[in-house]
Amino acid sequence: MGKQQITVLTGDRPTGKLHLGHFVGSIKNRVKLQNEADCSFYMIADVQALTDNANNPEKVRSNVLEVALDNLACGIDPNKTTMFIQSEIPEIAELTVFFLNLVTLARLKRNPTVKDEMKQKGYGEDVPAGFLVYPVSQAADILFCKSNLIPVGEDQLPVIEQVNEIVNDFNRIYGDTFEKVKHLVGDTPRLVGIDGGVKMGKSLNNAIYLSDSYEEIKKKVMNMYTDPKHIHVNDPGDVKNNVVFKYLDIFDDDKVEVAKLKEQYKKGGLGDVIIKKRLIEVLENLVAPIREKRENLAKNPEAVMKILEDGTVKARRIAKETMKEVKEKIKINYF
Repeated sequence: MGKQQITVLTGDRPTGKLHLGHFVGSIKNRVKLQNEADCSFYMIADVQALTDNANNPEKVRSNVLEVALDNLACGIDPNKTTMFIQSEIPEIAELTVFFLNLVTLARLKRNPTVKDEMKQKGYGEDVPAGFLVYPVSQAADILFCKSNLIPVGEDQLPVIEQVNEIVNDFNRIYGDTFEKVKHLVGDTPRLVGIDGGVKMGKSLNNAIYLSDSYEEIKKKVMNMYTDPKHIHVNDPGDVKNNVVFKYLDIFDDDKVEVAKLKEQYKKGGLGDVIIKKRLIEVLENLVAPIREKRENLAKNPEAVMKILEDGTVKARRIAKETMKEVKEKIKINYF
């Protein structure tokens, strides 16, 4: 038996610029994997973004370019990764319809990711049907190009589980067509928000963006949650729930120095401003080259859209081949 081909697919919803949570959760992995996988796809999930932004299509449209810029600035190479726009591949919608026949309403409502997001958005029973079924749509996103390795944030693992249930059911009913999908979680499965919230999020107003200026980074870090009991420099401080230290653990390469600072902070004698200043420099060193590259790319938006157009043409060709096979298996290939 030959070596299994590794096909990677990742994507972002175009609902706003991307932040550090996206960077550590999946972008770092996508940049690495495009050099290791046999095939790499990157999708701008505008159809999925419309599931909870149907009344604000301009927000989705205007952010297509933004998320493309963020990814290119971080090192996604269009010569190695096929970048495409979801809505321009109608076969994905077609595949979603067929997959919907394999999933029950009860199963959709049980998906922990969807349940959490429904609660966050305050939907209850008034959830848009498109939003409730988005894990099925994601199965179609993943499987239209036969991808089998998906870099994801920890919160998306239940979606991958549901994709594999669809793979099993489809193969059992119609014959072997798709292979099971593996997930790859980043070194930092979930980055806390600058407010100490469980997750950094575009809609939660607690994010540091990959396009933030030095001044914006500085302002956000200076407002970060540390230890409310650490009022005076000499007071012993809490490291465990301290957002600044959580970020230093992730982004500061000098682990020995961070360990020393933690010990000093716990004993007392280290002020919040010192550790915040260190974090500002660490984050600026990371974001500055990304920001600079992004600003240069943004000067020529037509060139970026051309990359997406060329990638979409390639992805569409693959989607048509998959749908031809799927229709044969389902026995609806009439002409």
